[in-house]
Amino acid sequence: MATKIIIRGIVQGVGFRPFIYKLAHRYNLVGYVFNDGLGVQVDVCGKNIDSFIEDIKIFAPPLSRIDDIVSSTIKPLNVDDFNIIKSQNSDISTMLSADMGVCDECISEMYDKTNRRYLYPFINCTNCGVRYSIIKNLPYDREQTSMSKFEMCEECRAEYEDATNRRYHTEPISCPKCAIQLNYVTKDGIKDIKPIKQFAKDIKAGYVVALKGLGGFHILCDATSQNAVQELRVKKNRPKKPLAVMFRDIEDIKKVCDLTKEDEKLLLSLHKPIVLVKKKDDFSLASSIADGIEKIGVFLAYTPLHLLVLDEVKVPLIATSANLSGEPIITKDDELFGKLSSVIKSALVHNRDIINGCDDSVMQVVEKKPIMLRMARGYAPLSLYMKDTFSKKILAVGANQKSTIGIAFGNHVVISPYIGDLDSIDSVEYFQKMLDTFKRVYNFTPDVVVCDKHPNYESTKWAKEYTLKHQDTELIEVQHHFAHTLSCMAEYTLDEEVLAFCFDGTGYGDDGLLWGGEVLLANRSSYKRVYHLQNISLLGGEKAIKEPKRVLLGLLFEFFSFEKVSDMDIADSFSKAELKTLHMMYKNNINSPKTSSMGRLFDAVYVLCGFYKSISYDGEAGLVLENLAIQVDAKPYSYTIKDGVISYKEMIVEMVYEKDKTQIASRFFKTLTYIIIDITKLYPKKPVVLVGGVFQNALLLSMVIVEFKKLNIRYYIQQKTPLNDSGISLGQIYYKG
Repeated sequence: MATKIIIRGIVQGVGFRPFIYKLAHRYNLVGYVFNDGLGVQVDVCGKNIDSFIEDIKIFAPPLSRIDDIVSSTIKPLNVDDFNIIKSQNSDISTMLSADMGVCDECISEMYDKTNRRYLYPFINCTNCGVRYSIIKNLPYDREQTSMSKFEMCEECRAEYEDATNRRYHTEPISCPKCAIQLNYVTKDGIKDIKPIKQFAKDIKAGYVVALKGLGGFHILCDATSQNAVQELRVKKNRPKKPLAVMFRDIEDIKKVCDLTKEDEKLLLSLHKPIVLVKKKDDFSLASSIADGIEKIGVFLAYTPLHLLVLDEVKVPLIATSANLSGEPIITKDDELFGKLSSVIKSALVHNRDIINGCDDSVMQVVEKKPIMLRMARGYAPLSLYMKDTFSKKILAVGANQKSTIGIAFGNHVVISPYIGDLDSIDSVEYFQKMLDTFKRVYNFTPDVVVCDKHPNYESTKWAKEYTLKHQDTELIEVQHHFAHTLSCMAEYTLDEEVLAFCFDGTGYGDDGLLWGGEVLLANRSSYKRVYHLQNISLLGGEKAIKEPKRVLLGLLFEFFSFEKVSDMDIADSFSKAELKTLHMMYKNNINSPKTSSMGRLFDAVYVLCGFYKSISYDGEAGLVLENLAIQVDAKPYSYTIKDGVISYKEMIVEMVYEKDKTQIASRFFKTLTYIIIDITKLYPKKPVVLVGGVFQNALLLSMVIVEFKKLNIRYYIQQKTPLNDSGISLGQIYYKG
């Protein structure tokens, strides 16, 4: 008799079949291996099958992940050797593999003058390179990718068909003989026969340019040039938000940043994320990269093309997503100059199509824990294997900000790469494209659609429209902060009641108000709001989010008389007429929605520290306050926790009379930490989860973790998935209604 072995997980596009081929020959087995919709199937005859299966688990390829191995007895095979055969089609349940950075072996070959791929900008192998961004459908075979139009030369074909070769069935395989074509282009249609050299010449001359990467275009400029960085900021309308910097090697990063062991490990991994790290005191790059902030986002070049460009320019480069504000990353050559002609002088493009856009991932390390801030290239699509089988196919459409989608079927959950904020037509179209991709690739039609309760979220609108058109599809709405809690529980497969601190910017509450400073007692099917932050009036509604001085003004009107507020420094940032109008709005509750948002409290404290200008990017207040707070250590402010409300009136009053802004910031962080610990002590037997975008603040998270460790409190913080709204789709899937 023979044995059929089905291996599920991330087992396609990672060298799994040649690994099985070599292992089978080592065991003198006969049979065959092939890809199918379930993953990888092995039909085999011979002795020591149990040991063979055990070695599959132990020695699987480094980029693979085995979720499940199932074996069964089948009829004898009429074969006398072991081979790799053509992929079979069946129901899809294998996992898409994320794009990976170029591996050391390929880099070594690229710089080897005797190698036929010497200085070839698209070198790759089974252990690295593009995957998700070029795939059209599963199984992951060349004809199912954007490489299908490229004919392999004889030498590449020989490598591709040799099961002992590192490039066996490397679907994006190519070389200078059957090359992907690289071009230098300008908006005037100018091309150059030495594309990399001309492109580098533009960068060295101080121009802003664009480069086609794995999942989209980067906008690049010289990171050592203050003028170039300022020009990029002006042209891209990005006045203050910190910019990421790409380096050639880790030693170059160490020249300008202080790295921990954990930082270095992340940077050197094949995932190659952007990592937020501490700048050196003598930071030598352009100060406007992250002015007034002690941290900077850095990453290593993750494609051979990026490396070759850096070889030519010999300086670190600003590398930011090529897009218009609020829109998704540009992936098509013909869109680049149409949208960014006023931003870039030239571009380095190639003719391998990007099927699925994917931004760069962003991470930071807090108390030696890697924390995901934006999940994209290298990590997404993220697949999770669940112990419990889903009885129905579930589609979760996430939130409105930092959007992601998720699907669940069988024992699998798949979360999409970062989509972005659904605030523009292009972003909503990108959201729809991501849905179409997942439905096509996984042959997926949902039985259930889960969305947020906020009626104005574009994702919620889509879900309601879809279920109206598909009457047999169930619609479930899950409250925003409950979904945040569930996302952390899902990552750790928790199925118990937890105490959840859900601190973020905003979320639609059960009472119709905007929540965001919530403490919940929650399990997988229900929750109770046990505490929440004292409400804040948002004078002017959404305008207050961009102009945080309005948030502070609403608080001051709550605690002081109009005359007293008129004598404060903040009054000088408004005209007398504005001040009277805003007070009238507050008194009569006109366009002044109430919110319990911790994010808005951060905004108010930011203004109390003397920053009256509009917020230019999400999280700016938290970063600035963190930068101030780390300069001193201080005692907490006063506060009260009573009748389910966390009242901070005393804190605001004390802040008003505090003159030192570093003291204000430091005492604020200490106060929040004490509030969390005080409430946690009221529930000594409950595990604690920390969720929401506010906990992306490294200082706050670090302070809380340190206290939890001192008190031996069991706590959970997301690491594989983002704490912010990108994690909402996972939480929606984990809801057990």
